[in-house]
Amino acid sequence: MNSKLYVGNLNWQVTDDQLQSLFSQYGEVVSAKVITDRSTSKSRGFAFVEFANEEASEKAISELNGKEWEGRMLKINKARPQQERSNRGDRSKFRRKY
Repeated sequence: MNSKLYVGNLNWQVTDDQLQSLFSQYGEVVSAKVITDRSTSKSRGFAFVEFANEEASEKAISELNGKEWEGRMLKINKARPQQERSNRGDRSKFRRKY
């Protein structure tokens, strides 16, 4: 049961609170997070919203996907499960040898 949504094509100025407010109209929002660039802390133009139940997430998709919000056409889909990242700790093989 996946109640987490990917929200794409966001306006760069959208905040977590604005996102939470928009999606809470369709059900109980567990989390709403705009994804930001690590180095600049600026929005990357997409977010993830998680609902308490799947029915609310389905309703949000049907109501908001393709709709204009904050000057942009939203693209909303079920979020894919996060893939496990490989261990990137050993970077010694990339060091220059003088």
